[in-house]
Amino acid sequence: MTARTEHPGPPRTGGVRERLLDAAYGAVVAGGWSRMRMADIAQTAAVSRQTLYNEFGTKEGLLQAVVLREADRFLDGVERILAGHRGTPAGTVAAAARWTLATTAEDPLLRAIITGDDELLPVLTTRAEPLHVALEQRIDAYLRRHHPGLGRRGEAMTEVAVRLSLSYVLLPTDPERAADRIVAAVAGIAEAPVREAPPR
Repeated sequence: MTARTEHPGPPRTGGVRERLLDAAYGAVVAGGWSRMRMADIAQTAAVSRQTLYNEFGTKEGLLQAVVLREADRFLDGVERILAGHRGTPAGTVAAAARWTLATTAEDPLLRAIITGDDELLPVLTTRAEPLHVALEQRIDAYLRRHHPGLGRRGEAMTEVAVRLSLSYVLLPTDPERAADRIVAAVAGIAEAPVREAPPR
């Protein structure tokens, strides 16, 4: 069984803005976002409706803020996994993939963000890039900094790990089994010779 790690999903208490985001998060994961009124969210957060409008302007603005918060928490978590790993490059990539599978299994909103859920698409398109693209960029940047000798092999390891992770998020299976498959694929790339690109 994979050890439970901190993930971005569970609502947290804090200041007014965080309470409002937590209330909105709860509405989204409960499947009641489309029916939820701003007044309901304000009441759940124990603030006035005017305060909610002052913070986020519109219901769409509130949803965007929730999505961006969860996406940023997820990417911050990936950064912690990368920074704390002391193994091989393949092991580091595999650890990030394993953590991705664990967190998306526990957090329905994060899973929806990564897979591009239809209800969230208008909000997701406000990001500079899809979340899985940002994930790939973070891992690739880590490998370039800490293992520059990998070159194109590092790019391939990252791409395969992220794409396999995304496929398992879209079509869930046993997380441990999925993680083992990703580990095997990444390790194989790490050991395989890299073919030079043909001349143009």
